Order: sequence, then structure tokens, then C-alpha cells
Amino acid sequence: MTDTGRRVRPLRILDRTLDTRPPARYPTQAQAEAAARRLALRRPDRCRLREVGRSRAGRPLLLLSVDRGPHAALVVGGPHPNEPIGTAAAVRLAEVLLERPARPGLSWHLLLCLDPDGAALNAGWLDGPLTMSRHYEHFFRPAFEEQPELLPAPGSGRPPMPESLALTGLIDELRPFLQCSLHGVDFGGAFVQLTGPVPGLSERFARSADRAGLPLDVDSYDAIGWASPAPGTYLMPGPGSEDTPRALPDEPELSTWSYAARSGAVTAVLEVPMWAVDAVGDARPHPAGPQAVGEAARDLTARTAELSALLARVPAQAREAHGALVRTAEFNLAVAPRVADEWLELWCPRPLSASRATTAGLVAARLPLRVASILLRLLADARGPGAEAARERARAVVADSLDRLRHRFGARWVPVQEQMAHQTRAVLTAADCLLQTI
Repeated sequence: MTDTGRRVRPLRILDRTLDTRPPARYPTQAQAEAAARRLALRRPDRCRLREVGRSRAGRPLLLLSVDRGPHAALVVGGPHPNEPIGTAAAVRLAEVLLERPARPGLSWHLLLCLDPDGAALNAGWLDGPLTMSRHYEHFFRPAFEEQPELLPAPGSGRPPMPESLALTGLIDELRPFLQCSLHGVDFGGAFVQLTGPVPGLSERFARSADRAGLPLDVDSYDAIGWASPAPGTYLMPGPGSEDTPRALPDEPELSTWSYAARSGAVTAVLEVPMWAVDAVGDARPHPAGPQAVGEAARDLTARTAELSALLARVPAQAREAHGALVRTAEFNLAVAPRVADEWLELWCPRPLSASRATTAGLVAARLPLRVASILLRLLADARGPGAEAARERARAVVADSLDRLRHRFGARWVPVQEQMAHQTRAVLTAADCLLQTI
């Protein structure tokens, strides 16, 4: 109920196709911030823009709020810097909201980019053709301990990052009924991860994905072992769950997603692919799943050993100047063998879906591709025949990985308009479904 005793009216605008409008590109960080400032100046009656914190490097964290009301929806753009759709969708969502009458009792709060420092290390891709190869030429994604949505474990001695504190501070201030975290996968399908049930969301999320030409990821690697009440929808496990794999050191209970649950919020982590791979939507048994996954595991192990040797050739000067890139390469090289071992131990002894086997193949191509691309950045200024040989090997890994993704898995580009439309619809749908329960 609102403070006047009236029930918040559901949005009920979600089954109509949203007008996505050009340009068909992701905005740069500067463009997104400029667009937010224009909206705040143009509609001061409904819009407010404020700084809610600073990044580790001193970049502003900007919050665009639309309308006023006790029922707050918090939207987090740019939690991962290699996923520009989040910032793009946050700006587009504000435009959509301002095109429609305000809903009594409801307010929206859009954090444009949670990791602007990381976004700066990916920015080169947004200035040119949005090709697969150029994406990885400018690729950066921090190690888990440097991702602002993930909070340090109690007793770890590691303080929260300033970006994390800004977000948890917003959650404490707003006490939202809904938090939406806007993510994008590089290869795969659309899916949603929830901290609690959202009645009616799964069906409408699936319709939105279909409208955008996106497969649903029905056996997502990000949600192995999680409850899945409907295809493409996953419920995060509770604290202390023993049913989920631990090759990746991500613990949902130590996240800003779960932090929001303390105030009664449901968090929806919304994923949309840049390059769709239709086979992730195939839940049928794979005729040779264990063999395919075993091959992917052995390939990943071999590539990891090769890339680890190349990382040792990065000059000390480059390591010092580009510490964040070095740390993310080291993180991925440490995780990859554990991932491969887990596949061999837990996946191969049992029948597998086509989606799961496809996921393993995608990860086995993607992890080396990420590391090799970062190595090329680190080795760019190195001199001598050893450095050139290392660059050639890294280029070969990049070329082979891209070839697999394009041809073996049929990865196809999803136009930015469709990514943005689906992401925006998904946020509005989640809010609509929850408002009907208030």
C-alpha cells in the first residue's frame, strides 16, 4: 500500500513491444552520463540526478531517480564492465518511464554504472565496429574479489570496495521492494536469477526473449545445481547450500543481491547475450554429452597450461603498469583447471543435456579467449624474439577460439536494440509482477 492507503497500480504495459529507437549502439560512459543529465534538466518535475559515491579511481557513481514514492525499485547498471548493455538499458529505461505517466506510490532509482573504472578499460570497443574480434581486443573483466557486487566474507580482513559501499548504502536508504542487476553474457542465451519467487515473471520473461530472438539458457553454467521453476529462471540457493559446485569462488550469499533481501527486496539478475547460441536452449539429452564435456575439459586444461607459460613472459614494467589486467589473467588461469576437474568428476559420469554440453564448450573457448586477449594487451610493448613468439601464440589462441564460437557453436550477433528492448522489458515485468503482490 502507498502512504495514502492506495494500492500501487501495476504497470500493465509489458506485453507491448517497446519502442527502442536508434542509435543501435551501446553508449559510452560519457554518453550515458550526458543523456542522464539531459533527462534531469528536461524533466526536473520527475527526474533527479545525484552522485552517490566514488569509484576506487575517483570516478563518480551517478544515480538517476524517476518519480517519488515509498515503493522503490533499484536498477544497477554496469556491474560487470565487459557487459555494456546494463548502462545502455538503464538510460533507456529512464526514457521509457518518462514517456508514460507516473505511477502513484512508485519510484525508480537507476545506478548508471557500478564499475566505471572497469568500464574505462573496455571503452575502446564502443568507439568502433561492434565485432567479436574487437570486443576481445579491448576486453577486461576483473577478478571476483574486485567485482563490486560481491562482498568480502566475514573475517576475511578485506574491506568492501567503495563501489560496494555505495550500493549497500543505497539499499539501506531506499529499502527497495525490487533490485534489478543488469548483466550480459558474451555467448549463450537469456536467463534470470532470483533471490526469491516472482509469480508470473518466468512466462513473460520467456515471451520477451522470444520477441527479441533470444534462446533461453535452460541449463546455465552460472546456476548449476540451482532450482529452476521454469526454463531460463533460476532461484539462488540459500546460505550454506552444499548442492552447488564450487569451482568458481562466487557465493551468492556474499553479494549485494542477498544484501538487499535483508530489507525484504527480491533481486533479479537479468542476463541477455551479445552473441546468441541457440543450442543453450536445447534441454534434450545430448547423444554423447560426457564425451563432449570430457573433450572440452581436456582442451581447457591444455590451453591453461600454455597461457600460463605465456603470462610468465610479460615484462615486469607491463605488470606494474597494468596490474588489473594481470590480476584478471591470473584469476582466470587459476580457476580454469578447477572448472575442468569439476566437469570430469561431476559432469562426465552422468547423462547431460545438449544445453549443458554446449555450455562446457563455450566456457572452454571463452576462458582462453579472454586470457589470450589480455595477454596481447600486456605484451603489446614487449620487445625481442621471445615476446613476438608469445604474441603469435596468443594470437593463435584468439583466432582459434573465435573460429570455434562462430562456426562450431553458431554464435550470432544480437542487435543492440533487441538486447536493450528485452532488458528493459524484463525490468518492467519484474516490477509489475511484484507490484501485484503488494
